[in-house]
Amino acid sequence: MTSFARRILFPRLGMTLLLVLAGSLAIASDGLPPIPATPKKPFFDTYHSVKVEDDYQWLENWEDPAVRAWSDAENKRARAFLAALPGRQQIRDHLKSWYSKASASYYGLSYRSGTVFASKTQPPKQQPLLVALNRDLALQSERVIVDPNIIDPSGKTSIDFYVPSLDGHLVALSMSEGGSENGTLHVYDARTGAALPDVIPRVNKGTAGGSAAWNADGTGFYYTRYPGPGERPAGDLDFFQQIYFHKLGTRVDTDVYALGKDFPRIAEIQLRTSPDGRYILATVSNGDGGQFEHFLLGPDGQRKQITQFSDGITQSVFSRDSALYLVSQHDSPRGSILRLALDHPTLSDARVIVPQADDVIEEVAAGEHHIYVQGNWGGPSDIRVFDLEGHAQGTIPIESVSAVYGVVALDRGEVLYENESFVDTPAWFRFDSASGKSTRTPLAETSPVNFSDVEVIREYAQSKDGTKVPMSIMRRKGTRLDGKNPIELAAYGGFGVNVAPYYDITARIWIDRGGVLAIANIRGGGEYGDEWHKNGMLTHKQNDFDDFIACAEYLTKSGYTNPSKLAIQGASNGGLLMGAALTQRPELFRAVVSGVGIYDMLRNELSPNAVFNTTEYGTVKDPDQFKALYAYSPYHHVVDGTRYPAVLFYTGANDPRVNPMNSRKMVARLQAATTSGLPILLRASSDTGHINSSLEDQIDLGADSFAFMFNELGMNSAATPAH
Repeated sequence: MTSFARRILFPRLGMTLLLVLAGSLAIASDGLPPIPATPKKPFFDTYHSVKVEDDYQWLENWEDPAVRAWSDAENKRARAFLAALPGRQQIRDHLKSWYSKASASYYGLSYRSGTVFASKTQPPKQQPLLVALNRDLALQSERVIVDPNIIDPSGKTSIDFYVPSLDGHLVALSMSEGGSENGTLHVYDARTGAALPDVIPRVNKGTAGGSAAWNADGTGFYYTRYPGPGERPAGDLDFFQQIYFHKLGTRVDTDVYALGKDFPRIAEIQLRTSPDGRYILATVSNGDGGQFEHFLLGPDGQRKQITQFSDGITQSVFSRDSALYLVSQHDSPRGSILRLALDHPTLSDARVIVPQADDVIEEVAAGEHHIYVQGNWGGPSDIRVFDLEGHAQGTIPIESVSAVYGVVALDRGEVLYENESFVDTPAWFRFDSASGKSTRTPLAETSPVNFSDVEVIREYAQSKDGTKVPMSIMRRKGTRLDGKNPIELAAYGGFGVNVAPYYDITARIWIDRGGVLAIANIRGGGEYGDEWHKNGMLTHKQNDFDDFIACAEYLTKSGYTNPSKLAIQGASNGGLLMGAALTQRPELFRAVVSGVGIYDMLRNELSPNAVFNTTEYGTVKDPDQFKALYAYSPYHHVVDGTRYPAVLFYTGANDPRVNPMNSRKMVARLQAATTSGLPILLRASSDTGHINSSLEDQIDLGADSFAFMFNELGMNSAATPAH
């Protein structure tokens, strides 16, 4: 998981809240606008002879003015509630001050011909920018190639991805607006920052993403392309991603089709160029369930499929000597590495050079003389080093209980890697394979806070079926296990994603008010390999929720906390987790913060991106998968008369990954059902999406989330941070 991805999966800071007023609303006696009238309009869907009632299906239609007015009214009520919370403004001031003092951070590094390219966050700029540095990473060598904050001073335009040419002279870069992820590809001169006239639309979307790969001499590139209006029916315009070639200086409508007509409707394509530029590798995933196939576009127009979905090959990386390194989960769920010669790329001829070990292979980087294997141990990382034939050469030293968020092979036997932990700021290090030593580079973050008084421990809960589930727990040294500590418990548990340790300055706000943080590594993720993932997907998804509930129970039974002091937080797939947890065990939690989540598992797949998710979650079209989906779908398991915890939902109208109708329907159902008297709030933004929010938006969400949890858990929200 990249440094950027972890901020998406665990957005303590996240999306914006735009105050939109839907006419004049009466103010309730408590000083807040009332819960808007939400009529029940019974509708019935039938799945495999099962009749399912849906009283709030009318809230799905965003084009209905009544739905927009309802959402605006909910948003106005949430805004009034949150703005009035004790200490909310003070929390926001602390966050803004800290981020103004925080150093720049660098992620998504790539290396081309003596130049290191990087995405850079630089507060108070609202969006990351693209920069380039010399090989030695001297900060004085840094030059800005593209700054979206200049292109769009509103802070709503963001970079989706970038790809430098092999000589490092040009960069192909996709940008989108308002969190939509509907990306248009641009080309820039990396030496001057000047934009070339080549502009290609429909390259990136929130459904299947996007990618590009340059040819050998930098005269053109292959790119992913979605169909345009008139090429396919309107319902298919977010699907059927294919590969085209663009020659610089030519019209886009003359671009040449290269590959993809036979790919699945839900194909997601990533492209990569071999070091010598002779080959293009297309990695094609079948939706989001973790199945991949690989194709080579070779010299003289050759097209060859080298793996199929059933082969269990999850990654393919070019070596520097005309070969591919393949990561296989076939008979090796934690991963083994195969080597395949490009002059005869037939999978049956590949040979195992690194057999399965105790850690899980996450990423492989190939250098001139070594391959570097990034692995994980149930969350935390390691880096093993091998020669090109797979002979072990030792490991690269990293901090304990820490994570690696990127390994970039240079030349001269050197490699860059980023290392961070819950208490140590991210820093890029340079490893020299000849000396076996690592040195800290100038790309190292500094922080306005420190965690010298905090310890991180690993503890294990036992799930319903006996599975041991690890947690990383951040607590102030000397914390007493008296059952009174406020705890925030977070998890993700999906798509084979490993939730590794990550540095977050906002944790200081929680800890300074006596709080403890717990991050659970539940099934559905990739912490223990393919089996850990598969045991938490499709018809086994309930295992994720059982694991999370077991972690919450462990924290109460072991003396950390009690239900009145327990808050949980998650986003996206983690939002689904929040919905399942609060409906299955409402008495176990006091407060829930749930972002951009999926709650109606039966009708969610009517949205474009949710079709890609069916290989992870399942589909209502399959009887067994429908049964599993219906058994846990949060929206369908809200029970009238139940005392539900306080819940803050947040969502964005431009979200291309999770339809905001999920949040609208879940809020309406919970508000009608709960008898606890605790707030059920919908924080709805009109101009953001799933990711890529501006810095100000993130600070606003952080202030709202903290103030909400502090208020519900009885914490001193106005306390002055000690660091």
